[in-house]
Amino acid sequence: MKPPVIRVENLGKCYRIGHQVRHDTLRDALMHGARRFLPGSRPNASPDLEDFWALKDVSFQIEPGEVVGVIGRNGAGKSTLLKILSRITEPTQGRVTINGRVASLLEVGTGFHPELSGRENIFLNGAILGMTRAEIRRKFDEIVAFAEVERFLDTPVKRYSSGMYVRLAFAVAAHLEPEILIVDEVLAVGDAQFQAKCLGKMENVAKKEGRTVLVVSHNAANLLALCTQGILLQSGSVVCTGPAKEVISRYLDTSPTPATRRTKSGQPQIAHLDCRHDPASEQLQATITLTSPSPHKIAVEIILMDHLRQPVAFSQLGTLNPAEQISLSTGETRLSVALPSTGLARGRYWMKIQIVHPLVDVFDSVEHHQPIEFVPNHIPGETVVFEQHWGNGSIQLPLTML
Repeated sequence: MKPPVIRVENLGKCYRIGHQVRHDTLRDALMHGARRFLPGSRPNASPDLEDFWALKDVSFQIEPGEVVGVIGRNGAGKSTLLKILSRITEPTQGRVTINGRVASLLEVGTGFHPELSGRENIFLNGAILGMTRAEIRRKFDEIVAFAEVERFLDTPVKRYSSGMYVRLAFAVAAHLEPEILIVDEVLAVGDAQFQAKCLGKMENVAKKEGRTVLVVSHNAANLLALCTQGILLQSGSVVCTGPAKEVISRYLDTSPTPATRRTKSGQPQIAHLDCRHDPASEQLQATITLTSPSPHKIAVEIILMDHLRQPVAFSQLGTLNPAEQISLSTGETRLSVALPSTGLARGRYWMKIQIVHPLVDVFDSVEHHQPIEFVPNHIPGETVVFEQHWGNGSIQLPLTML
């Protein structure tokens, strides 16, 4: 049995961060400076510094050929972890064992010289990333074709657009041939077409060439398509590891509600939202309780999202048609809506409700805190026709005033 290609044991990284202290008077400044001479204090320590653990007691291992996605909120320690694995940063404590040649795509374009041409920068950047001159020559045509910059190959890169620059930088880095590839957010570079090309390249490296890949991304759909295993980080610690689908679902379930409350004084707001699946009618139903300090004309927007929080259906009630706008009286108003579930696959869905002033502004926006578990009644193996409106525009919903 082959040993793990990456083994991380009790890894920790501590930074000393400073705080600027404002002294309003001479007395404050003198008292602040005298604290370091008090009993028990360290004479050479600055009272303005604080220990911050970006990573704490992180342990995991990665087997040969695995594609592992690292996910977590901003500040969870993902980039710090990759910098340690790439030998850019030394850990404060713990141990990392790596078996194999490592290539890192942490900051696309690092090492490019603006005065040199695209051709010259391919050789320069390739050498910085660890490729031999023979390797670069062998892959030169593939790199140029991938970046789509043939016409501008002998033009200084300072004259490239930002998209051309990023495409060329990613193309060089993506054609490395290491046993272990470490990738940090580079799947988000360029336009939509180039992002799809980047994802395809990563899939080819991982699945067809059998290399070990460790990738960080905030795009749960990309991670789910690319990765077999997952690691969830939170506040510098490992929350869970396991199959990518389970780890990503755990991350999405524990993430705070992304809805932004925009309610101002004197505006309507959503007081309560209840969503459920009714197996008898095969509908996803929502009951919305609205409160308003005064009469208002509003519209309601309903967004249905899948388990990755990607929109699959959208509806507007009264947004564009003044005759269909909803009249709120002072106090409480209850609405009921039902979404047809024809074409929905089995799984977990989330519903987001927004009340808006027609064509002007969002009064309030709320995402239901619990997912809707949908199990269709159709017989397994039966052909299900997916209607065009799912995921491709608005749907017509019945509205009932309660």
